[in-house]
Amino acid sequence: MLSVITRTSLKPSLLGSRAFVSTWSNVPQGPPDAILGVTEAFKRDTDPKKMNLGVGAYRDDSGQPYVLSCVRKAEKILLDNRMDKEYAGITGVPAFTKAAGKLAYGDNSPLIQDNRLAITQSISGTGALRIGAAFLKEFYPHAKKVYVPNPTWGNHIPIMKHSGLELEKYTYFDKNTNGLNISGMLEDIKAAPKNSIVLLHACAHNPTGVDPTQGQWDEISQVVKERGHFVFFDMAYQGFASGDCDRDAYALRKFVSEGHPLVLSQSFAKNMGLYGERVGAFSVACADAEERARVESQLKILIRPMYSNPPIYGARIVDTVLNSPELKQEWLGEVKTMADRIITMRDKLRGHLENDFGSKKNWEHITNQIGMFCFSGLTPEQVDKLKDDWHVYLTRDGRISMAGISSGNVKYLAEAIHNVTKD
Repeated sequence: MLSVITRTSLKPSLLGSRAFVSTWSNVPQGPPDAILGVTEAFKRDTDPKKMNLGVGAYRDDSGQPYVLSCVRKAEKILLDNRMDKEYAGITGVPAFTKAAGKLAYGDNSPLIQDNRLAITQSISGTGALRIGAAFLKEFYPHAKKVYVPNPTWGNHIPIMKHSGLELEKYTYFDKNTNGLNISGMLEDIKAAPKNSIVLLHACAHNPTGVDPTQGQWDEISQVVKERGHFVFFDMAYQGFASGDCDRDAYALRKFVSEGHPLVLSQSFAKNMGLYGERVGAFSVACADAEERARVESQLKILIRPMYSNPPIYGARIVDTVLNSPELKQEWLGEVKTMADRIITMRDKLRGHLENDFGSKKNWEHITNQIGMFCFSGLTPEQVDKLKDDWHVYLTRDGRISMAGISSGNVKYLAEAIHNVTKD
């Protein structure tokens, strides 16, 4: 007679157990994120003088996260209006996208006046780049390769690759001068196959802080036009670079005025301090209103399976600020205050290095560069010594987040840099 086997006596077979355990055994350990790894190491450090110069987020002069006054006021308005939490449309909050387009291209841009701008809200600048890469892969007939500056923001590379675009790099940074290699840049753009996609940082280049002058932008525009290239602008720091939103939009508006085919990624993380709200926009310059309608229809089709529609709260904040004359003026003043504080830290850091510590090295690039980041010229070994001996944390490529420097620690940083760079 067959014996009865109770449910409790059943045990998983060795084969079944192995199958369960080995399901994800082929998943390799991924490398740590370069910037998040810096922050984690910083948090473990108990030294009171420690500095985190890796994170790309603004801090006030006491080293604290800064929420703009205009943002607080906009939040109160939203709260008082008791707005609902219904879904936005696929392309987001219309009042936000309209305001974002005007801020980038200018109120009097023909793209705005003639209803030729296809625009959608996005999950900050990263989401805008992802939408743009997917759109170009699908519809731009020459979408084989995208040319990015060397170096560029680290996330540009996986975003483009995951969208199916091949990556090439064009010359940008000159390690000898810690400035722009404009001749190498123009040469590489000329050498790229006609109709290539060229990604350009509109202002405050990340990670170098090196921007072309307006005259150099004019040269770049001419070469791009001659080769028939398609431009993908990334503008994550409008207003935050120089303190002037119109000045920071010079390159974008120049290219529009010269009839370049282009798309734009925008972010409000830095210039409005809305990091965690993830507010951005992606836009396409179109030939006419009919083309705009067709492009927007395809953007909706791309976005729907990605995330369906964007979050509304951050977009409503930006909408409230930009569409209130009083709050917008306050915001422009606060943006300039943030930009000016960073410029002041650049001046002080260079001054301490040259005057207080007598460094014989050339530190002009600290004040020549612009925006949140400074490409210091420090070697990976010098970066390691800053961390080990001085408790100063930055990415190993020598990029310094200037927003992490304050009046209270700038001299200490200068002393640290002088000690790891002196002969």
